[in-house]
Amino acid sequence: MPNRLAHETSPYLLQHADNPVDWWPWSEGAFDEARARDVPVLLSVGYSSCHWCHVMAHESFEDETTAAYLNEHFVSIKVDREERPDVDAVYMEAVQAATGQGGWPMTVFLTPGAEPFYFGTYFPPAPRHGMPSFRQVLEGVRQAWAERREEVADVAGKIVRDLAGRELQYGDTRTPGEAELAQALLGLTREYDPQLGGFGGAPKFPPSMVLEFLLRHHARTGSEGALQMAQDTCERMARGGIYDQLGGGFARYSVDRDWVVPHFEKMLYDNALLCRVYAHLWRATGSGLARRVALETADFMVRELRTKEGGFASALDADSDDGSGRHVEGAAYVWTPAQLAEVLGPDDAELAARYFGVTDEGTFEHGASVLQLPSQEGVFDAERIESIRRRLLGSRAERPAPGRDDKVVAAWNGLAVAALAETGAYFGRPDLVEAAIGAADLLVRLHMDERARLVRTSKDGRAGAHAGVLEDYADVAEGFLALASVTGEGVWLEFAGFLLDHVLIRFTDDSGALYDTAADAEKLIRRPQDPTDNATPSGWTAAAGALLSYAAQTGSEPHRAGAERALGVVKALGPRVPRFVGWGLAVAEAFLDGPREVAVVGPALDDPATRSLHRTALLGTAPGAVVAVGTPGSEELPLLGDRILVNDEPTAYVCRDFTCDAPTTDPERLRRALSSQNT
Repeated sequence: MPNRLAHETSPYLLQHADNPVDWWPWSEGAFDEARARDVPVLLSVGYSSCHWCHVMAHESFEDETTAAYLNEHFVSIKVDREERPDVDAVYMEAVQAATGQGGWPMTVFLTPGAEPFYFGTYFPPAPRHGMPSFRQVLEGVRQAWAERREEVADVAGKIVRDLAGRELQYGDTRTPGEAELAQALLGLTREYDPQLGGFGGAPKFPPSMVLEFLLRHHARTGSEGALQMAQDTCERMARGGIYDQLGGGFARYSVDRDWVVPHFEKMLYDNALLCRVYAHLWRATGSGLARRVALETADFMVRELRTKEGGFASALDADSDDGSGRHVEGAAYVWTPAQLAEVLGPDDAELAARYFGVTDEGTFEHGASVLQLPSQEGVFDAERIESIRRRLLGSRAERPAPGRDDKVVAAWNGLAVAALAETGAYFGRPDLVEAAIGAADLLVRLHMDERARLVRTSKDGRAGAHAGVLEDYADVAEGFLALASVTGEGVWLEFAGFLLDHVLIRFTDDSGALYDTAADAEKLIRRPQDPTDNATPSGWTAAAGALLSYAAQTGSEPHRAGAERALGVVKALGPRVPRFVGWGLAVAEAFLDGPREVAVVGPALDDPATRSLHRTALLGTAPGAVVAVGTPGSEELPLLGDRILVNDEPTAYVCRDFTCDAPTTDPERLRRALSSQNT
């Protein structure tokens, strides 16, 4: 019989709806139940594409004996970390503070007052590798609760006090300058892997936000070292197994330093961020590889992640059926020489093995290989390779597909809107711009209420119950601002303004520090606050970027001031931990460059000369430049005010720091005005 999770919208929670565990969703009712029964709470946090979450679920939560023990002695709460990033952040901070590490599944034991007192991640069904079994942990916690209650209360109280003491000391409210950004670049150079690209060792994550900083820093300063690190990292990733050589799109990370073997889950946020990075790399260099990867990644998102409502699903699982009924990581993606021969015949199979680096020994498990594009001598027949790629992709489509987490997360859809809008505009792909508009429409219709408050998630056209957090407001605003620049439709700028007003009023304190949850949100044991960029831009740095762009589009001083105050944290963190504040550094580059404001006016938006100037403006490399396009006298976008045609021709205006260049009708002159290091 299904448990309480059967009524949830989260695919991860629904995966546990038939468990014998009497799960509760995160709710006041669960804690009321724990108080009434005088039992502790088991909080289990994970997400739908988490491999070890599935393992622990199968081993323990589907086990009748374990479930019976849990149901008797605990109230069990299951949380989707992607749906409730606030709950995840608060308790993950406690886990990391207590144990020095964290991860998912996250297993935390709480008092009925939601105070944590014992922590872990994955627990096996039997003791192994020095880890106790899950049943041993449960029995130990139950005994401590029954016999040493005062000790449990003391531990819980100390943890909560310690968390309260970790309140971010905001410190310097001044904005970062040349010195801090140069120091950040030096720090990145020290951590850079010159042989293989990227930063640090294994596991290696795609550093999308750091790459944006490097591209912007090159554009502003001419630093060849910054551009080289970005180019080489992008090429290494695109040629490695972390990139899907048949279907496009990136996996979550590489388990090795060489980008060969990925953790195969594909996340919307990674692909949105990397699609934008490769589009911007092409804009800076004209790289054919960057163009191909940007378009293939955009097509992957539209083909495999778009939902019937027009939004974008969160993720594809790492695991899928290997054809024998077993769920195996990477089964959908890897190949043996024999499988190549079966699809392609012996001659093309031999060529495919050389081209994609498939070996007899294999680069993954059981003699299978992850497809790569290893550097090698010789020239390959492009038509023959394309035929091979097409046939392999067709054959792969007949394999059992990885599961898809169909929930639509507001923040990640905002990132996708920005990426698809820009990629569509750069490469003459109006279908990609339409896909961005479709997702933006869904966010307005389903995720935003009449007061422009956001809900975090939706699924199958049904809005979730949980309030949006700072990253939702900031990333959706970022997407809307990109759409306004690409389409010239002022409604997207207006919606961005509504969301950013919430950021200033409900997420910002008097010092300018930002919080991940609104002042009127559900009260947890601590109000989460994290300015560091991890898998996605932090809400803090994303808000700084969106506030800065909105201020440039509108001239709004409160939004500019909010951006400047938020950038104080980049001044503090950028020189010390540049890998973990990449988007903040990218925003700082835009701030130091102005950012530049470009207005393009023409007799009609579909006029060829107007389109040429508009495209030139969008392709300008000046960091964070904003673009408005419309007809003279248009009130769609504030930057268009008082802009007139010169000699009755479409005209572009470029302004920065309250000073404007002479208007121009020449796309080449506009390009120079928006190119690298133009001062």
